[in-house]
Amino acid sequence: MTSVLHANERTEFKKSSRRKTREEGQIPAVVYGNDTENKSISVDSKDFIKTIRETGRNGIIDLEIGSDKRKVMLYDYQVDPLKSMEFVHLDFHVVNFKSEIDVDVTVHVTGDAAGVKDGGVLQQVLHEASVKVLPGDVPDSIEVDVSNLQVNETITFGDLDTSGKYKFNHEDDEVIASILPPRQEEEIDSGEEQEPGEPERVEGRENNNDSEDEA
Repeated sequence: MTSVLHANERTEFKKSSRRKTREEGQIPAVVYGNDTENKSISVDSKDFIKTIRETGRNGIIDLEIGSDKRKVMLYDYQVDPLKSMEFVHLDFHVVNFKSEIDVDVTVHVTGDAAGVKDGGVLQQVLHEASVKVLPGDVPDSIEVDVSNLQVNETITFGDLDTSGKYKFNHEDDEVIASILPPRQEEEIDSGEEQEPGEPERVEGRENNNDSEDEA
């Protein structure tokens, strides 16, 4: 999906100017790459958030700077450490549709795992995957179907079919998700059930050690 985002060129670069830009509801940014002229710009904060929600983190954006139009992707961003959703700077990279790029894509686990139905626990090891792909073929997400996954089984990158549209920047044996076996609760014998002659304090120390090992 492609969305239009309007931008204004910035001509003042002092710290006070950037602060004023943010106070006006704009986000300072820069656009560069693909043998085009670098430009310092600003975009409306609300428009930017709306655009990213529409296109996704790796979507292609039609960036309009006056009469200058460029197809870009959000390359990097900075947020206020005290206000996690307040962007303070953006980097846009002009898209070269013939050149592969490396992007991080969200991993979604789908399906009801057979092993979970048998009492196992689903563990998703990775929530993002790095892929090498042409800008126009970036997937919205990586769908991993765990329906047939049994207890003690795993799904790795080697198990996934990309249909040749992109390549994973991961080893084939790197685990994405697995089904852990059900936890077995160990019975702790009470003092009355111990062998005759076993000092209770020794048993107490053994229980403490066991608890530390299990913690």
